[in-house]
Amino acid sequence: MGTFLDMRSSMNANASGSIGVSLTTVPQLFGIIGLQTKNVANPIVTLAGTVGISGGLLGNTFTIEIVRGVTGGTTIYTLQSAIALDVLNGSTEYSFHAQDLLAPAAAETVYSAFISGGPLAVLTGARNGPETFYGIASSSE
Repeated sequence: MGTFLDMRSSMNANASGSIGVSLTTVPQLFGIIGLQTKNVANPIVTLAGTVGISGGLLGNTFTIEIVRGVTGGTTIYTLQSAIALDVLNGSTEYSFHAQDLLAPAAAETVYSAFISGGPLAVLTGARNGPETFYGIASSSE
C-alpha cells in the first residue's frame, strides 16, 4: 500500500482573464513547488496543472516544460501543442499531467513549471489564466 508524503500547489492566476502576460520564446516560470519527500528512496511524484492561453492564430504553438529543480534542472516533462484557433478573442485552457518516477531520495524535491510560445505565438498569444501547478508525492512502501 502506498504512503502519502506531501502535496503542494502554486496558483499564479485563479481565473480566465485575470492576467495578460504575452508569450515569449524564452521560457517563463509560472509555477514552483517544493515537495517534502522525506528522504524516501524512489518516491512517486505526480504533477499536474492548467494554463489559459488566448490569441490563437493558425500555426501558433506553445511549450510547457516541467523541471526537477529551480532552474536548469532535469527536464522530466515537455508538452508542445498548437494554440486553439481563437475567433472570438477568448481563451482556451490546457491541462497537463506528468510523473517523476526517477526522483532522488531527498528531504525536499523542488519542481518548476515553465511556458514559452513559438515564433508566431509571441505576436498574438497571451497567458490570461488560470495558471495552476500542483504535485503529490507518495511512497510505494
